[in-house]
Amino acid sequence: MTTDLFPSPRDAVAPDPWGARTSSFTEFLARHRPSLLPAGPSAVTAADLAPTGTTIVALTTADGAVMAGDRRATAGSAIAQRDIQKVYAADDYSTIGIAGSAGLAIDLVKLFRVELEHYEKIEGAPLSLDGKANRLGAMIRGHLGLALQGFVVLPLFAGWDIDCGKGRLFSYDATGGCYEETGYDAIGSGAVFAKGALKKFYRPDFTTAKGVTACVQALFDAADDDAATGGPDLARQIFPVVYSITAAGVCRVAEEEIAKVTNQVVASRQRRPDGPEAKL
Repeated sequence: MTTDLFPSPRDAVAPDPWGARTSSFTEFLARHRPSLLPAGPSAVTAADLAPTGTTIVALTTADGAVMAGDRRATAGSAIAQRDIQKVYAADDYSTIGIAGSAGLAIDLVKLFRVELEHYEKIEGAPLSLDGKANRLGAMIRGHLGLALQGFVVLPLFAGWDIDCGKGRLFSYDATGGCYEETGYDAIGSGAVFAKGALKKFYRPDFTTAKGVTACVQALFDAADDDAATGGPDLARQIFPVVYSITAAGVCRVAEEEIAKVTNQVVASRQRRPDGPEAKL
């Protein structure tokens, strides 16, 4: 016999830390981890549905720097755009390449270009290359709230430093941290493959022409292993966007020249699909 004050062990119920008792594991999972069920709600976020741009490569050369980007933007597993531009002239002596949420990245580029123009009009002189790189980092830091929601924008910045007479290259993290890179760098989903390619055949004494070819080769390797990176589209005549930066200023490499270099790379890949051998 039991009383309300002294329930029997059989009637006692252990506390449930999850808030509800059930003998069905499926019901338990539906309450607390529905995304793990075979037919549960998708884990896709709004950031996954927004067009994303990849991949950007850049390197310094004996006479400046070169930056190039593929032309594909993706939205989840779909190709959102085949000919998006991801590399731009920031001003007369610098370029910016963008990877991440495409819409926000393009707006960031526009604002950065106006920022540089505004400074020059007010101060009567352009920002130094270090000043430009640091200002871009501050602008990225201003997007930290969106980055925490998955809308990340990561640029690559290169320019001709008038003060020291050479090309320089800067990368960033999502918090706005600015880092000067030595030789070469890549960003975007295909970055690991592009950097692996550049690591094998990059030379500090590259001319601009050789730098352009190296960037096209690196983008080809990235597209070969990364689904989000677009390779050269010979049928539609869509080729990478490439900029060179020298003491003479920023110049977009002509479409005809990029087509010529790309066709040469494609022809060489037919003989050796994995790309050129690195000399030991």
